[in-house]
Amino acid sequence: MHQNQQLIEKFYRSFQKRDYKGMAECYHPEVEFSDPIFQNLKGVRATAMWQMLCERGKDLTLTFANIQADDQRGSADWVANYSFSATGRHVENKVKAAFRFKDGKIIEHHDSFDLWKWATMALGLKGRLLGWLPLVQRSIQKQGVQGLDQFMQKTP
Repeated sequence: MHQNQQLIEKFYRSFQKRDYKGMAECYHPEVEFSDPIFQNLKGVRATAMWQMLCERGKDLTLTFANIQADDQRGSADWVANYSFSATGRHVENKVKAAFRFKDGKIIEHHDSFDLWKWATMALGLKGRLLGWLPLVQRSIQKQGVQGLDQFMQKTP
């Protein structure tokens, strides 16, 4: 197995255990992360987001598969099952991840998933009817960033 495949596997095994410190060890200090909710997080903001999700995800379960990697790039598929904290609704989020590596660490991590499907599961009828609208999606993104900012202010 390529060393970068092992790195991705360590990242997701740590995530399964909600071990955000283990996840952070896989990231380069200058990492850039983005997904449909948390866009353009760099360095400590990216690792703080994972810490927040791990700490809040009391019923989080995670599976991963299809890890591929070479010296430059990698990918994986993963599925997170959890209760969305704001509504208590169950979410099964199917994610495709893409990675770039530098100095034996993950320097870029981009997750993609259907934000409308996520909104339908997380928000219920409101998400199903309105989750496809750019205005609603921007509101979800704004709430995510505000939640991260509040978490970072409370966490030493």
